[in-house]
Amino acid sequence: MNEHIKKFLNEEQDPKAIEKIAAKLNDLLMKGEEIGYIGVQKKPAITVFPDSIVLTNKRIIICKPKNLGLSMDFTDYNWDDIEAAFVKENILGSEFSFSTKTDLTISIDFIPKTQARKIYTYAKEQLDLLKNGVPSAAFDGAETIEFIEITGEPEAFEPHDMIDDAQIIPIEYSGDRDEKQHPDAKPEKILSELSPEELFEKLQNYKKLLDNGLILQVEYDALKKEILPYL
Repeated sequence: MNEHIKKFLNEEQDPKAIEKIAAKLNDLLMKGEEIGYIGVQKKPAITVFPDSIVLTNKRIIICKPKNLGLSMDFTDYNWDDIEAAFVKENILGSEFSFSTKTDLTISIDFIPKTQARKIYTYAKEQLDLLKNGVPSAAFDGAETIEFIEITGEPEAFEPHDMIDDAQIIPIEYSGDRDEKQHPDAKPEKILSELSPEELFEKLQNYKKLLDNGLILQVEYDALKKEILPYL
């Protein structure tokens, strides 16, 4: 294994996956484009062909093997098209997500926690470089980054758990209606007061409600349209 591949194995990435991705990317990289980091899924069950995420100085590339690993789909997103990046730590690995300026939300789950943090750091540096002209130190205390970590043993999955875990969030109505129905209720934070992580979590909760049939697509689209300008 050559040194070019070895430098991406610092956080227990699958060597075979890294070798296959690096070989295929050789013909895809643009002039002046360099790979900064490669993250590889690590699902609880044995995964022969895991998904991967590649971050370069020009874009994010999602790599999805198909046809039993004989071929691979690549989907890329330029940094100037990306609005924000997020990471959420779960019991089994982490989920890295990013939103685009065209209202898309892309995520890749089951990323080992150390890899997910490195991916998030690299993404923040590229976005800050694009926005301000200088990279920021993502974990130097300049800003607070919240990693959501769930502890404890995973429980057996039951169908009804999907609804229980949805964390139903009431849709905000005009002040008069809320005050009449709940005179003692504390007012909810307005969207402009929420952090990007809180906004993204709110968007995920609405998506769960949609997936479980608790709200309509048109309602979800309206809620999403309200949130995205603040991300």
